[in-house]
Amino acid sequence: MRHWFVLPMYILALSLLFLTVVSAKEEPTQEMILDERMRLYLQFENVTVPWYYLAAVDQFERNIQQVRTDIPKKEGPVAIQFSDDYWTGPLNPDKKDTSIESIAYSDGIGLDGNDDGLANINDAEDVLYTMATYLSGYGEAEEDFNLALLDYYEREDTVKQILAIAKLYKHFETLDLDEHAFPVPTNYNYSYRGTWGASRGWGGRRIHEGTDLFAGYGTPVRATSYGVIEIMGWNDFGGWRVGIRDTHNTYHYFAHLAYFNKDLKEGDIVEPKTIIGSVGSSGYGKEGTSGRFPPHLHYGMYKYNGRTEWAFDPYPSLRVWERQDKQK
Repeated sequence: MRHWFVLPMYILALSLLFLTVVSAKEEPTQEMILDERMRLYLQFENVTVPWYYLAAVDQFERNIQQVRTDIPKKEGPVAIQFSDDYWTGPLNPDKKDTSIESIAYSDGIGLDGNDDGLANINDAEDVLYTMATYLSGYGEAEEDFNLALLDYYEREDTVKQILAIAKLYKHFETLDLDEHAFPVPTNYNYSYRGTWGASRGWGGRRIHEGTDLFAGYGTPVRATSYGVIEIMGWNDFGGWRVGIRDTHNTYHYFAHLAYFNKDLKEGDIVEPKTIIGSVGSSGYGKEGTSGRFPPHLHYGMYKYNGRTEWAFDPYPSLRVWERQDKQK
């Protein structure tokens, strides 16, 4: 009788082990995903195309696939996509061609990155090797990389976004830059609520594209993400404001500041909780105008999809970051 009892338990244990292994294979951790991407970037970097250039192009394409319905989401560790015509050649009758010789004959760009004799548009190694080869063909300087991107994407805003991502990856030497922070320290007195879409009258009829966080004059204002300071200065609507671009094609907008952190300038890199200025009441007039409304931080978020940039409601993100900061 003991044997009949032990055997089912043994089978159950094996079944649980099998399910655990399968589950682990089906759902890799974020750390495992980033490690695999980094391995591929390092494998195909070269003298003229360091890993962070490849990583930035790949991340940009991953970003736009998440917010556009006209681009399919690519499965696997690498998100870079080439059109069939570009990969196999515009005059190639076989748009699924993987032959290196016929692709080259048809002026296609596809290459074999893993020495299996095929140029497979769905193979991560082939795709990364092809992109690295394309980029390196322009030269070694950063200006050459810029030109390669401009020729490929044909949009200066896209080049600007990819350069920002590359700059962050190079500086921090990691792909793991997803940490965020609440824009004001949670031990200060502040209040906010969702006001997305509320009407605004100054400067013409418009809607409120952000969230207002009311706090005392001089309350520190902090970067909410890893990013590059894209703009820092006066805006008639936002007063003294700072714009920061992160690795997810998101532009973070901080307005109505009293003053800036004097140690920062445009082009500088920041990380979550970097002090960028303080709460004020500047704006709604020519440079220097202040006091037309109670002191508060206007915080906005804008997403770039490779074609246009649009505002989206930051309130849900603020709630999450506030809770995370308080827990810490």
